Amino acid sequence: MRFRFIEDRRADYPVTLLCDVLGVSPAGYYAWRSRPESRRTAANRDLVDDIRRVHRDTRGRYGSPRIHVELKAQGRGASRGRIERLMRRHGIRAIMARPRRVRTTDSRHDLPVAPNLLDRNFIATAPNQIWLADISYIETDQGWLYLAAIMDLYSRRIVGWAMADHLRAGLPLAALRMAISAQRPGAGLIHHSDRGVQYASADYRKLMHFRRPQGVDEPQGRLL
Repeated sequence: MRFRFIEDRRADYPVTLLCDVLGVSPAGYYAWRSRPESRRTAANRDLVDDIRRVHRDTRGRYGSPRIHVELKAQGRGASRGRIERLMRRHGIRAIMARPRRVRTTDSRHDLPVAPNLLDRNFIATAPNQIWLADISYIETDQGWLYLAAIMDLYSRRIVGWAMADHLRAGLPLAALRMAISAQRPGAGLIHHSDRGVQYASADYRKLMHFRRPQGVDEPQGRLL
């Protein structure tokens, strides 16, 4: 193992220095190096070449789990643990993208908003009394996807959802239609969301029948 370490790093440091640090003799290292290559070593060398190829083709984005899946799809039977060990030994790492935050709420609009009926009192005593609506985002290999969901506060169940590659009002509107169609709520349902332009749009307010008194500060609505 120490001789392998020296072999992997001999291009960066003098062999004598590496041998001295690891407590082995240069003669022992060169004797090890002159031995016939084992089948396992040759197989590992070929596997590292394949790993480097997949790593290069994916622009360095794949780590050992995804490289394992890709090689398996190509008929390579190496285990994930073996691939992980070889990548660590040869310094092959996935490029870690910096965390990115996508803004899904645009409250800079002149559309009317509805009153804050909950006023932070998030308590429901029965289903279909209070619905909470929000939009989140998911990063995929094809780009960002946006998920609009509506949760029933009492059951904590998602009663409506929709996914799309855009943030237009049609996305949360589709989630709301699903929730209404599935739950058939009665009069008095409170709908709570942020101040986003999607929830304040005319189509969304029309479906929810928003009432908008003066001096409101958060978009909420009541299904009448």
